[in-house]
Amino acid sequence: MKIKPKNNGSVFLMTVFVIALLTVLTMGMLQMNTEEIQLMRNQIYASQALAITEAGLNDAFAEIRADSSWMDGFVDKTFSFAGPAPITLSGKYTVTVSGILPTLTIESTGTTGQGFVARVAAEVTVASSGPPYVIRIDRLRINE
Repeated sequence: MKIKPKNNGSVFLMTVFVIALLTVLTMGMLQMNTEEIQLMRNQIYASQALAITEAGLNDAFAEIRADSSWMDGFVDKTFSFAGPAPITLSGKYTVTVSGILPTLTIESTGTTGQGFVARVAAEVTVASSGPPYVIRIDRLRINE
């Protein structure tokens, strides 16, 4: 007498369970990768904003080196840089200069085309002899 095994569908249920588990794991890994890519983009754009901000600060330094009484600043001055492909950088910066010679505070705020913003403030001392006037950075604050 032979005993026939009962097929209650347990193999089918296990297969469905394993496929569901693998699907959930795959979706989780895709979500993690998507988040990592977004974090990387945010870091790139934040670095670009800081580079634009530093360009504004350097532009102000150049003006002060030529004329120590320069206090005009810049408002939404366009900045663009086209490096080797695919490196391009564009945005705007605003610079304000305050204080009384020889001690000045120069604040630069840069904005990328994607809307990321960075801010740098430099407390400087300007030499009395020149041009070119020597500028010493006494304190530099980034994104404070």
